[in-house]
Amino acid sequence: QVQLLESGGGLVQTGGSLRLSCAASGRTFSSYAMGWFRQAPGKEREFVAAIAGIGGGTRYADSVKGRFTISRDNAKNTVDLQMNTLEPEDTAVYYCAADSAFINIAIARAIDYWGKGTLVTVSS
Repeated sequence: QVQLLESGGGLVQTGGSLRLSCAASGRTFSSYAMGWFRQAPGKEREFVAAIAGIGGGTRYADSVKGRFTISRDNAKNTVDLQMNTLEPEDTAVYYCAADSAFINIAIARAIDYWGKGTLVTVSS
């Protein structure tokens, strides 16, 4: 069982940066792939970034590649998303996600655990 709590959302201007953090419960945190999804009003939840448990491999949506960086600290049970060069199109509720398989982490319907989300608003 994993519980996730996001923080760090807020308002930022276009071109600015924001760092999201997700705190996870459970002593088996390191065995889970972790990811970030986002959902804008009227849109489906979309994959943003993910990081594997063992090995720390990462994957990113094309829309954020080169701008966002996902990282994790297994000792602290946290996963972060550093968001740079933010655009108005990045405005959404961002959700932390955990899954037992890295191959599933980019598929919203396959995710095992979700956080409640944190709102990121990028002003134009």
